[in-house]
Amino acid sequence: MSDHLLSARQVARFVADGYLRFDACVDDAHNRAVLAELEGGRLSGCRYNDERMDFDEYFAESPAYQAVMNLPQVQGMITSLIGKNPAIDHCAVHTVTGGTKYAQFYHADATIDPRTTAFDIQVFYYPHDTPREAGGTLFLPGSQFRHIHESTIARYQNIKGQVAMVCPAGTIVVAHQNIWHCGQPNRTGRIRYMVKLRLNASVPQRRLFPTEGADCDEIGSILATYHPWLGAETRLEFLQRLRLWRELTVSDFDKDLWLSRLEGRTAVPAEFETALSR
Repeated sequence: MSDHLLSARQVARFVADGYLRFDACVDDAHNRAVLAELEGGRLSGCRYNDERMDFDEYFAESPAYQAVMNLPQVQGMITSLIGKNPAIDHCAVHTVTGGTKYAQFYHADATIDPRTTAFDIQVFYYPHDTPREAGGTLFLPGSQFRHIHESTIARYQNIKGQVAMVCPAGTIVVAHQNIWHCGQPNRTGRIRYMVKLRLNASVPQRRLFPTEGADCDEIGSILATYHPWLGAETRLEFLQRLRLWRELTVSDFDKDLWLSRLEGRTAVPAEFETALSR
């Protein structure tokens, strides 16, 4: 497992962008087996894990998909972000028939989760090639700290800096639960599939990945990534990223004294407080 854990730089990129993308990380044999489950209806719909079943029980009817989630490289992604033995929240299969012109509205899934120093993850799995004409998913990098109620951003159709998931078969995207995203029209002649699994951390999300180099200048540069849609509020997002990074690494990491400025302020003497209140 240790060979497949994410690096500090990769986790910093997750904190800055709200997702990580791994192209073709699942082999063809596994992809074909999952497609057979999808086409046979053994993996379908959206199912919440209200009974808190474990992986074996929850995916009893779809062992091929469970096998993908159990691949060492996939387990490494999961463990690095939310730890071992996470709880299944729900699994949703997105099926879009060929010739569909409808575009899903921009939204965030986790509408009741206001946390900023902890998170769930959503694992987006694309079992077949997804060219642009097949649609795929649009992600808005850096949107994970903008807490919204699901569809309150539905009126926005295109946002500067959005990224279309054009990818080869076997690609996985691991995303923060609050990232803004939407499905796209499928203009091909075949069904488009995507399987999304939400997982809840069952351990504190602290030092779950190798933290060597977690305080280097490169980490600061990654966390300071500029996303054009943020405009003048980029620095406010940077503060959020720094706070989360400190939690994940159990450190007092800072860049250019952004958090230190706030923490270093001395208390106003009582006599001045009294004078100011008059």
